[in-house]
Amino acid sequence: MDNEDMTMFEAVWGDMHVEHDVFKKRFDVTPFLKGLPKDLDPCPHWGIVVKGQITIMYNGKKEIAKAGDAYYFPPGHTGIFEAGTELWEFSPNDKMQKTMEVVMRNFETMKSKKK
Repeated sequence: MDNEDMTMFEAVWGDMHVEHDVFKKRFDVTPFLKGLPKDLDPCPHWGIVVKGQITIMYNGKKEIAKAGDAYYFPPGHTGIFEAGTELWEFSPNDKMQKTMEVVMRNFETMKSKKK
């Protein structure tokens, strides 16, 4: 995927979904999670921030991962990716696909409303 907000390269290695993401603009994923349990991402993620910064919120906590940090995002989270952030992320593919079905449906709905 490559659009005005981000570029995402992805692959599936066995049971693992692997992404290399570059965020061109600040991106808050929260509105795209609507319809998932508690409107939060139920899929865990492990990753490394190459550039930039991510703010992750879960269980009333707020954590920041910056360039050079490895991270773990537990089920039930949301996040904000600052403009210029680049990362590698690993997730269980089955859970990732279920999450992405909802995210993409919300993305298409929001895109059609902008027209």
